[in-house]
Formats: sequence, C-alpha cells, structure tokens
Amino acid sequence: MDLGLKDRVYVVTGATRGLGYASARELATDGAKVVLTGRDAARAEAAAATLGPNAVGVAADNSDPEAPSRLIEAAREHFGRFDGILISVGGPAPGSAAGSTDEQWTAAFESVFLGAVRLARAAAAELSDGGVVGFVLSGSVHEPIPGLTISNGLRPGLAGFAKSLSVELGPRGIRVVGLLPARIDTDRVRELDSLSGDAAAARTGHESRIPLGRYGTPEEFGRTAAFLLSPAASYLTGIMLPVDGGFRHGF
Repeated sequence: MDLGLKDRVYVVTGATRGLGYASARELATDGAKVVLTGRDAARAEAAAATLGPNAVGVAADNSDPEAPSRLIEAAREHFGRFDGILISVGGPAPGSAAGSTDEQWTAAFESVFLGAVRLARAAAAELSDGGVVGFVLSGSVHEPIPGLTISNGLRPGLAGFAKSLSVELGPRGIRVVGLLPARIDTDRVRELDSLSGDAAAARTGHESRIPLGRYGTPEEFGRTAAFLLSPAASYLTGIMLPVDGGFRHGF
C-alpha cells in the first residue's frame, strides 16, 4: 500500500535513537523528508546521515521554549514545507510516589509535558489541511507502570491534551494521534528491566504476559508510526493506539 508519504516533511523529536529514530527511519524509507532532533548536535547529525539526503539533524531540547519555532523553520528551510510532527520525549527518571522529589517532577514537567504541549501548539499554528500532530506516549496512559511514578502522572495528562487538541483542530483538517508503546526492545526498556537486578528474568516475566509472547521491535513501532502520520490514515484522529503485542487487555 502506498502511504502517500513521498515528499511530505515531518519533524521527529528525540530521534537520535530508540522509538523516535525508528519512526524517522520508516518515514524516510517510505519517501518522506525528516528533520530529526536530539539534545546533542553531533548525534542528531549522525543519526540523520544514516537516513540519507532526505533527513537533517538539528540539536534541540524539548524543554527549550524556542525549539518549536526553530524546528518548523528548519523543515521549511531545508525541504520547503511542513506537514507534521511526531513528538517523542525521553522517559522521566524511575522512582516511587513517595521518593520522587519536587526537582524531578519539575524537570520532567518542563521536558515531558510542557515541552510537548509547546511543540504541538506551534505545529498546530503552522499546519494546514492534511497536517498531523503525533505523540509517542506510553501504555501508562491507561495503566500505571510500577516504579515509573512521574511518567504515570504526566503521560495520561498529555493524552488528554492530545484529545482536546484533536477536537479543536479537526475542523481545519488537522489530525492528532498518539502511540502507546509497551515493551519495545529499546535501550530504555532494557535499562528498566535491569532495575530489577535480573534483566533476563524481568524480560521473561513481561513476555509471559504479552499475548504475542515477545517484545516488539523498534522497526515494528516505526512502521506503525509512519502509517498513523501518513495520508493513508486520513480518517484517524483523537486516537491513542497501543503498540504492545496485546499486553493491554481492555478495549
């Protein structure tokens, strides 16, 4: 199926590795042009170089209020247009409800929550009919994840913001979508598994509760993201799509 991505231009944040990079790679593979970001300029440029001439890397911190306008400008400067954004943010520090400090909550709010809101608002102001705003969130939108209290607190709020934004932007033909990964085989998930003291046992335990019996691959997540951002998904908005191998049992 042709996703209709050829020559469309997307900004993908947090894309030097993991789910952001996998999404940028699948977009570029299907013909899109991509501005990918990371906090470190050298890493962003190196990641873009692996995707070829239709990708450019830009240093950006999601918590920087100036980042949204710079990234949209970069898309237009390098590729002449701007069709959408995928907002992928790093996971907050692990911690318990009682043990997470004010400083940790504030730093995570600035980066994970307010940074994502700023990026979405800026994109919404610049997009036209057919544009899309996407969020990479987490299965914690529906069910808290033990040991990730700050993430559990912030990501459901972002899902609510995304739903509200989808209602406001729908009349302009702009879509808003979210992806909810669970156990995807990334560095971040491996780090979380290792917190148990026995990463292999933790992985086996998680896989036993996934109907497909395994962790997902970044490529599988990236292909799902590319579809949701593409014109092929033109009648999907306001949704939060689990990418979890069936781990979530609710509808």
